[in-house]
Amino acid sequence: MKTLVIAEKPDMGRTIAAVIEPKGKNNRTYIEGEHFIITWAIGHLIGLAEPDAYDAKYKKWNIRDLPIIPDHFKIVPNPRTKDQLKVIGELAKRCNRIINACDAGREGQYIFALIEQHLKLSMPVQRLWISDLTAESIAQGFRELRDGTDFDNLTRAARARSEADWLIGMNASRAFTTRHNTLLSVGRVQTPVLALIYDRQKEIEAFDSQTFYEVKAQFAQGDRTYQGTWQGERLTSKEAAEAIGTKVKGKQGQITSYEAKETKEYPYKLYDLTLLQREANAKYGYSAKKTLDIAQALYEKHKVISYPRTNSNYVTEQNIEGMHKALHMLRSTSYAKLVEGANPGLVHKQNKALCNPSRVEDHHAILPTLKRAGTLSKEEQNIYDLIIRRFLSHFYPPAEYKQHTVLTEVESETFKTNVKELLFLGWKVVLEGQQDENKTSKRKNKDNDEDDSEELVDQPFQMNPNESVLCKDSTVKEKATQPPKAYTEGTLLKAMESAGKQIENEELREAMKESGLGTPATRAATIERLKNVGYIEMQGKKIMITPKGRTAIELIRHAGVELLTSPEMTGQWERRLNQISKGEATQEKFMENVKRFTISIIDKVKMQAPAELASFGDVSLGKSSNKRTARTSGTMTNSKRASSETMAKSTYSPLAPCPREGCGGQIIEGRKGYGCTHYKQGCGFVIWKEFSGKKITGTMLKSLLEQGSTKVLTFKTVQGDFKGRIKLLDRMSGKLEIERTE
Repeated sequence: MKTLVIAEKPDMGRTIAAVIEPKGKNNRTYIEGEHFIITWAIGHLIGLAEPDAYDAKYKKWNIRDLPIIPDHFKIVPNPRTKDQLKVIGELAKRCNRIINACDAGREGQYIFALIEQHLKLSMPVQRLWISDLTAESIAQGFRELRDGTDFDNLTRAARARSEADWLIGMNASRAFTTRHNTLLSVGRVQTPVLALIYDRQKEIEAFDSQTFYEVKAQFAQGDRTYQGTWQGERLTSKEAAEAIGTKVKGKQGQITSYEAKETKEYPYKLYDLTLLQREANAKYGYSAKKTLDIAQALYEKHKVISYPRTNSNYVTEQNIEGMHKALHMLRSTSYAKLVEGANPGLVHKQNKALCNPSRVEDHHAILPTLKRAGTLSKEEQNIYDLIIRRFLSHFYPPAEYKQHTVLTEVESETFKTNVKELLFLGWKVVLEGQQDENKTSKRKNKDNDEDDSEELVDQPFQMNPNESVLCKDSTVKEKATQPPKAYTEGTLLKAMESAGKQIENEELREAMKESGLGTPATRAATIERLKNVGYIEMQGKKIMITPKGRTAIELIRHAGVELLTSPEMTGQWERRLNQISKGEATQEKFMENVKRFTISIIDKVKMQAPAELASFGDVSLGKSSNKRTARTSGTMTNSKRASSETMAKSTYSPLAPCPREGCGGQIIEGRKGYGCTHYKQGCGFVIWKEFSGKKITGTMLKSLLEQGSTKVLTFKTVQGDFKGRIKLLDRMSGKLEIERTE
């Protein structure tokens, strides 16, 4: 019998087949060769069942039915991909061994585990665990297959993550929605992330800007001129600042302190996914999701980078040789000039800033593979360029500077000067003008919370402390204290990585990675989810919370379940999931805690008074609307109500996920059609209840969304009757057409 290989996606399956069965027969849904049958999932073929799979009463959202805590979680096939699941089951009957070739990570492990569970596969399983999709890595991975049981703990962590998200998402969303009569989405990770944004916005709004004045003086010592900033208590009086400027102008002074210290700046760490997303957002304005999608294309389609969904910035000893080979490969590319200046001797096993196996768990940092990049889109080239330059920087020595700090006293007034003198560019040559192109930078003054200007020079800077100076001029500038900055996707990713803690120490920040909000692979999806449910919106690069997002956080905190909004607590949960994957904690104990927390949420929400809320576009805790506000008894039914309440009622009976890619909304029934709950956020998907003389029933709607068409119907026209199907022509808009069958 043959061995069945299950990849996560079709392209990955075909790539693997090209290596292990190059002469295999392509059968559209699988490739069969002499020894292997290679097939694939299409992402998640199976998911956790909806609440009504446990009891039909859960089709109606009723707070009295909560909490919903299954004794055993049911799983159901994705109706859109059930045919492929059937193919896998039929192929498995012809094989006596399976190789799990899904993505080498927690979610890839979970995708396979659900397939194995649903199809009741009992044959031995081996695991392909590779970090890139080049032919060399695939071949080596098949030579070094691992036993499937080695990853049982990773499967347990994946199940715990999924089931915990289900428990909190299903229960908390239903509780807050039915209690307050407005659709509110609550989640284990998305809610504390939203709380980070909410708290930052409140800080910005509460910030009281203070005006102050900065005095600068221009000094000369021989041919050398330099500038200094007055040191002392913050000046809030313009007259006092001008008095100091007048006092020192044209007067002789003395250098009272002069320090010159040589420093080195080493290459920045190699990219993990979060760091790559942050930098792509800062430089190109790409969203976290966009960067992830591009990186996935570079990995899966072009095969020019290693596995991107990594949380490590380091490599292992086994990667060093591959890094040297990749450097050699780049000699024949547009990076040849940079390769010429590289020193391979700097990349070695003893370089702990680069090679640190203890900091590598599932996957090493993102690296280029040995495959040369062919034709890339502009956006793909941008991300690839970031990765290549970061990689090449480690083959260069550190940049060297001399830091000059000068204190100048004139008429008993002290001025401070910071000058950073470039001695040797080192690795920064690979940045190609991306850094240090400005001649001034900012450095925080810890004494008065102001910024000192730091001049960057590439010419020798030397002062004589024994020689007097002349204050040639002085200036007074009005300034204002600045509020905290609104989050961008880049800075939000950084906050998610450290569970919202402001950590400057590199070692502590690295240690916090296990306690961050979500994982590198899921953070982009969390941000997109917050956009899709209407909790946040983008203003340029800035992330702004919407009125609906404010209401969600305020209602949750008002209910007394602040822990649901706590980034630190959720970060600790992520840490516990990481420990489960290592066998250091148990799935059972984690889920026991999640269940207790779920019950406490429901108990507190039931005691909360219903809030008076306006429509989704104008909601605020404690404020009533001029429009009629619907109050809820805690039960959502399908009975008819006044037309003004029909749409609000129907939001509590989601019929199916919105088929519009990336939307994340739910299809609900309105008076004239079936539309998406994200209509306020711009989703235009709607299927009208009347089409070509036919009434679109709930059963027909289900067929359209799941199968793409209805069953055969009879249509009556003046020219005569004919048979055909109603077909969903456009999943973006809901446009329908008739497909004749005779």
